[in-house]
Amino acid sequence: MKRLKLVIVAFLFIIASGFESCGPVIISSRPSMPPPPWFYPNRVVNVRYVYFPDVTIYYDLTLRQYIYFENGAWISVNVLPQRFNGINFRNSRQIQIRDYFSDDIGKYHPNNTYVKGRRGSRN
Repeated sequence: MKRLKLVIVAFLFIIASGFESCGPVIISSRPSMPPPPWFYPNRVVNVRYVYFPDVTIYYDLTLRQYIYFENGAWISVNVLPQRFNGINFRNSRQIQIRDYFSDDIGKYHPNNTYVKGRRGSRN
């Protein structure tokens, strides 16, 4: 009986470690679309927005859109305008917004400030 339990535990461990190597696991309403190449958390995350404070751009992981502020309004686009082409999002400072899931990022942004040099998540 102990041998059977050991075999089952070993089998479950092998299966679990196989899933970990498959890449990021993201909870989203659109699971068929992969995340952008710069977003790989290596764990299960429940995040809707990623904020890039150096350029004041949000990325909505649910809708797969970039959101930036221009002429007094928040603009949502699938592809950023050409003036943003020089930004390397993989190396840019990112803040994962873990506590906000509404569609209007304009209500969230003015009430939250970010400390320069901080990297990681905003709780």
